[in-house]
Amino acid sequence: MTLDSKIFVGLRSARKNPCEPTGSKCQWDGCEKIGPHRAPVGPGAEGLYLLFCLDHVKEYNKGYSYTTAASNADVARYQKEATAGSRPTWGTRVSQPTEIPIPSKVRSGSAKALNARKTAAQRQAQKADLQKRKLKVLEAKAFETLGLSPEATPEEIRSRYKERLKMHHPDANQGNRNSEDELRASIEAHQILKLNGFC
Repeated sequence: MTLDSKIFVGLRSARKNPCEPTGSKCQWDGCEKIGPHRAPVGPGAEGLYLLFCLDHVKEYNKGYSYTTAASNADVARYQKEATAGSRPTWGTRVSQPTEIPIPSKVRSGSAKALNARKTAAQRQAQKADLQKRKLKVLEAKAFETLGLSPEATPEEIRSRYKERLKMHHPDANQGNRNSEDELRASIEAHQILKLNGFC
């Protein structure tokens, strides 16, 4: 079988050689080459193209502005509206720190990390402030029931509570009803003080 066979004649490409340029002449002034490359005419003439050769289409594209030419004032206004919208904005008042904060005192991170940074002295100061406030009626009765002053420390409250449990437990008092009432009162007093952060 040869290349001139009838079988291969129908399979040959009908296109011309792609290396041979075809089309109209380059529209660049003074250029005689064929211009197969399209270049947009510009804004306001969408869908219209100029035909240039490869060299001139590169040169044309270097100087072509793909956006409508906006003045600097228009660009600045657009950027301002893009960041803040068209709403009026007001500045925020910033107070200058009197001294540079120590890095360990700078608050950052989660609540767990912040609480972990508190020192024992800070916790004690908070508890002292809590105890210095005016006692509520139930809190005052709870201190009175346990036989303690309102300035008692959490350790004193716990130790007094344990003493009263041992003292008024029914096994220690042969099931005496008065002792059971004292036991209940001590338990309730301790719960009140615990709920309010005294121990």
